[in-house]
Amino acid sequence: MASVYTVSQVTAYLRESLEGDPILSDLFVVGEVSNLRVSAAGHSYFTLKDGQAVLNCVMFKGQSGSELLANGTAVSTHGRISFYEPRGSTDYMVDLAMPEGVGELALELERLKVRLEAEGLFEESRKRPLPAFPQVIGVVTSPSGSVFHDIQNVVARRYPLVELLLSPSQVQGNSAAANLVSAIERLNQDGRADVIILARGGGSLEELRPFNEEVVARAIYASRIPVVSGVGHETDLTISDLVADLRAPTPSAAAELVVPDGVALRQELAELMERSRRAWTHQQETRAHSVSDMARRLAAGLPDLATWRRRVDDLGRGMQQKMAVRLNLTQLQVAGLEQQLQALDPAATLQRGYSVVQRADTGEVVRSTKQVSPGDGLNITVSDGQIPAVSGSAAGSSAKPRRRGRERVGQTKPPDMERLL
Repeated sequence: MASVYTVSQVTAYLRESLEGDPILSDLFVVGEVSNLRVSAAGHSYFTLKDGQAVLNCVMFKGQSGSELLANGTAVSTHGRISFYEPRGSTDYMVDLAMPEGVGELALELERLKVRLEAEGLFEESRKRPLPAFPQVIGVVTSPSGSVFHDIQNVVARRYPLVELLLSPSQVQGNSAAANLVSAIERLNQDGRADVIILARGGGSLEELRPFNEEVVARAIYASRIPVVSGVGHETDLTISDLVADLRAPTPSAAAELVVPDGVALRQELAELMERSRRAWTHQQETRAHSVSDMARRLAAGLPDLATWRRRVDDLGRGMQQKMAVRLNLTQLQVAGLEQQLQALDPAATLQRGYSVVQRADTGEVVRSTKQVSPGDGLNITVSDGQIPAVSGSAAGSSAKPRRRGRERVGQTKPPDMERLL
């Protein structure tokens, strides 16, 4: 007896069966767009048809190629079959659309681009600047082709100081992708290269397929050394170009981008030297003017030596004159003092006839008769010596004494003198 299932069980089985089928989960379909309707949220609902059948399709907002959808337009699409249980409908969930005529390889390539871009491998913010003056350039290309020779010529012409380090690899064929990955990894392990050039000449989409492989894209993304992609001709665009830190239209252009132009460097250096020379000359002239100004200001601040010399001479003459006058005055004062001293000199007084009477016993100068008694010994000092004497009586003080003789001062035994009566 057959089993009985609910509607939900049947629809769930249909969904699991359809979405689990490997063919229906990775599907490429070509058809004509019809019944296109875009929801308020931006999702597109349409059908793909050919001469015999139609297929309900859903394409969510933001999927690559949704802008190509239009009624009557033939497109190539990629997506998967899904069963929508609430409505019981089978839908083709489109994640990529391209104009009809694009082959499966191109469609698959576009699908890979969309996925890698969503992961951030193409993000501009993560791309690194190239070194301005590289010393070693790693080159990943075929050693037998003309590409490496062209890169050598460009580098030798523009910047011969740099060293080229070839990491050989196949650039075409089934094993080329793995070869490219190994070549990039070798340069990173070696560590000498400042930048890597990934290069090959032009070719068909099939020939360039290794540079569109996911493993190569991830090897470029993981490289610690900046990578410049120079693959094919200018119109060729590969996934390697999108992941690389810089994309060059050709291998020769890649070589020009990674090395500076020697001619331009020499010209720039000459201009820098000329600007430096002008700046130095200007600074020298400016400093010379500054020194001259400072010298003038210092000279202006210095005293007038000639004037000061004259003033010193004038002051010297004035001082000499004043000193002469003062000296004369002083000499006159000294002479006056000498005269005064001479006038006060007892010897001078004695020269004029005066004498000094002293008591012989005490040496006291006799200034009054009260100081002397009769019979006291006296010494009478005159201008040229001393005269011993004895005082007489007061009654005979008026009598004139007679002088028998006179002795000079200094005689040890002066002659006797008459006693005053």
